Amino acid sequence: MEFPTVEILKNRHHLLDLVQVAFIITDVHSKILYTNRYTERLLGYPRGEIEGQRIRILFLEEDLTYFLPNIVYLTLYKNGFEGEALIKQKDGTKIFVHISTNSFKEEGEVFLTFSLQEIQRLKKLERERLEMERWASLGMMVEEISHQVRNPIVSIGGYTQRLLEAFSSSQKSKSYCEKILRETRRLEMMIQRVEEYVLIPRPAFKGEKIQEVVETTLQTFSKGAAEKGISLNLETGALEGEGNLFIDKDLVIKVLSHILENSMEAITEIPVSKKRTAVKVTLFEDKEDVRVSISDKGEGIAKKNLDRIFEPFFSTRPNRVGLGLTFAKRVMEEHGGRIRVESRLKRGTTIDLYFPKERRREVRRKLISPEAMGERIQ
Repeated sequence: MEFPTVEILKNRHHLLDLVQVAFIITDVHSKILYTNRYTERLLGYPRGEIEGQRIRILFLEEDLTYFLPNIVYLTLYKNGFEGEALIKQKDGTKIFVHISTNSFKEEGEVFLTFSLQEIQRLKKLERERLEMERWASLGMMVEEISHQVRNPIVSIGGYTQRLLEAFSSSQKSKSYCEKILRETRRLEMMIQRVEEYVLIPRPAFKGEKIQEVVETTLQTFSKGAAEKGISLNLETGALEGEGNLFIDKDLVIKVLSHILENSMEAITEIPVSKKRTAVKVTLFEDKEDVRVSISDKGEGIAKKNLDRIFEPFFSTRPNRVGLGLTFAKRVMEEHGGRIRVESRLKRGTTIDLYFPKERRREVRRKLISPEAMGERIQ
């Protein structure tokens, strides 16, 4: 026998199917009358299989004596139940969920509702929220610290420059002043990199051609590379289409710049007799991604350090801040992409940037049916 209320729900199930929570309706005897689509995704039971079963099918054997009866009692006669429980999926896998129950009366019949949310998913959402709050708080702190630190650095640099001019005849004094200036510039660079990493703006996505973005970046490095005897080679033969991407051009240029800087430094650090002075940039394209691959035959990274290269402030070079790859990884994640690094000490490094070809859903990119043309709003 179908209850009218449940029949209405089944006829309009698409409304509850939009809810990203497992939603179950039972009668007063806890017989399952309705489940939404997310229930199948969470528990693994097709609708036709779980509807008609008792809610006990989801609970562990040890919870059938006290826990489940108490939940049903609280739902029927009190204000419902809300708490955490370990339940089982169709294949027997146990999952930790948050359960919220309630009851309602319709046309003289009483129904119970069970809402189930996986704890791991809730924790993930909570972590993401806390992460956003942490970055916002950290950003304000960095701005204030940068302001307070930058002023003394500017003063130290200015006074040191004057001393350098005053001690121009003393090589020893001149050497000391130059070291102070060098360290103040390093501190200034460190502040800039920290600001750059912490205060990354939210990406402003626009349609761009990756080849044009890469060429723009290489052009800014061409003069400096030539002075160091390094050639920058771009290969686009593996770019099957036009390389169209939905990206933040400025952020991607910064990512490419950090990687190119690392490659050029890695090359200049190897002995002159063994120099392999080319940085190779290759563009690839497949059905899902556009890949930018940057390779050098420079110093390379020791195997023991590969797991740490994305850590903030980790660097094997004393004069570097160690935020370039950390910045790159964060920007790639903001773009829904990923970064992969392969390296061998004394042999070189290859860094691959994977950009999804289309971040927007299909419904935003093209008409899904010719009939949709007639629904365009003028």
